[in-house]
Amino acid sequence: MNEHYTVSEAEQAKRIDKLLSDVIEDASRSQIQLWLKEEHVHVNGDVVKSNYKVQEGDKISWTIPEVKPLELKAEDINLDVIFEDSDVIVVNKPSGMVVHPAAGHEEGTLVNALLYHCNDLSGINGVERPGIVHRIDKDTSGLLMVAKNDRAHESLVQQLVDKTVERKYVAVVHGTIAHEYGTIDAPIGRDPKDRQRMAVVDNGRDAVTHFQVLEHFKDYSYVECKLETGRTHQIRVHMRYINHPLAGDPKYGPRKTLELDGQALHAKTLGFTHPASGEWKSFEVDPPEEFTQTLEYLRNKS
Repeated sequence: MNEHYTVSEAEQAKRIDKLLSDVIEDASRSQIQLWLKEEHVHVNGDVVKSNYKVQEGDKISWTIPEVKPLELKAEDINLDVIFEDSDVIVVNKPSGMVVHPAAGHEEGTLVNALLYHCNDLSGINGVERPGIVHRIDKDTSGLLMVAKNDRAHESLVQQLVDKTVERKYVAVVHGTIAHEYGTIDAPIGRDPKDRQRMAVVDNGRDAVTHFQVLEHFKDYSYVECKLETGRTHQIRVHMRYINHPLAGDPKYGPRKTLELDGQALHAKTLGFTHPASGEWKSFEVDPPEEFTQTLEYLRNKS
């Protein structure tokens, strides 16, 4: 696909990678930097580098390269399977594991492990995301449901749309929350100042998070968050929005925080109607050791 753009006076002196990440919808800055490196982007007919400062009237042209399908391979990676039958598999994903392959993470993902574990995953989400109905972030641990056939996939996705799936997370956040209960109803979309992050924005998609404070510590709180919607980074963005960002969050939290490998967030409870039997299924798993050790540290400190 060939595209063209002319730089306005207001955009003068911007880096070209930053400008194009604002102009091209759904393209990250790192993707654009790769396109520049591979000479898919030209300014006034010439190849430029990522740090090129655009000038008013510059004519930028680019060709979006075809996506090369990933050659997924099954990998013998241990999975903590909580439930499995011919329709659904529920796993307890460890922190640090990416859910599905992408550029830079072609191996060692949950999908690679699932391909080894079972050969009957739903194909609705394409080759790269077989069976994946929803996802949790790399550094978030906890429960995830995966569809093993297309009928199950459609049912679980519809339940997510209808907001009948029960998803509860536990998290450690900065600060002492004044209210024991609360609801954050604030739309989430791409952060206009940083395309790599999400933020509460006026033109975002509806997002609702209910929270309950489970325990207070000195400078921190232990909370349970119940998702009504499932936007990208929803809990992380919403807790930051109310000035209680997650401890250890490298993207949305402060630099001075607890020593953790990523945000202190765990998908503890998952409930849904079984696609075939119609039976309500509910699962719960405790947080991993690093998370519980953090709680003990905060209790002793308080």
